[in-house]
Amino acid sequence: MLTATLAFAGVAALINVTPGLDTLLVVRTSLAHGRTGGRAAALGILTGCVAWGLATAVGLTALLTASRPAYDTLRIGGALYLTWLGASALWRSRQRNAHHTQADTGGGAATDVAPPGSPEGPAVPSPRERAAAFRAGLGTNLLNPKAGIFYMSLIPQFIPHGTPVFSTTLLLTAIDVIELSIWYRVVSGAASVLGERARRPSFRRRMERVSGIAFLGFAANLLLADHA
Repeated sequence: MLTATLAFAGVAALINVTPGLDTLLVVRTSLAHGRTGGRAAALGILTGCVAWGLATAVGLTALLTASRPAYDTLRIGGALYLTWLGASALWRSRQRNAHHTQADTGGGAATDVAPPGSPEGPAVPSPRERAAAFRAGLGTNLLNPKAGIFYMSLIPQFIPHGTPVFSTTLLLTAIDVIELSIWYRVVSGAASVLGERARRPSFRRRMERVSGIAFLGFAANLLLADHA
């Protein structure tokens, strides 16, 4: 049992640190709303992972491979949600660009550094913004059928014959969630180091554009993905 657990921890760690949608969301939220916002998004993702782990333990994730309608419904819903996230990011980028252009033509000296307390400055996320970040993390995870298939296909490979499936699945899920929480803490902290640079409106606009395009790319990939 110990050997299987350590093997799973190693494989899961390699998968968890591979850049993907969840890491992008944590980075983007950390840059926009600071470390607190990034950790709220990470908490939402981790909550989704716990839900997928519980579903795997009771066998619900098998529906994703056994039922094409169930898989497609979740896949299309996830793609639409990611499209909304991407379009929202691009729209905010456009609004910031328009605001900055007006400032440049308004007669004042144009600067690329936002003053403290301005909308472009470092923001302390409000409870509403933290809740929105949590929902974004939870939504991107739960509406991604690949997350469920990941748990369903990986975890059973590391359950030794004769051990209780339910409790072992929960144990391996807990290991994965702990590793992810450490990884997201590192990612959020690293992103917060860019806080000074993130005060620049041009940098914020570029980040919104990049994240928006990336979200749309993930949406297209999910929408076009074949049934696993």
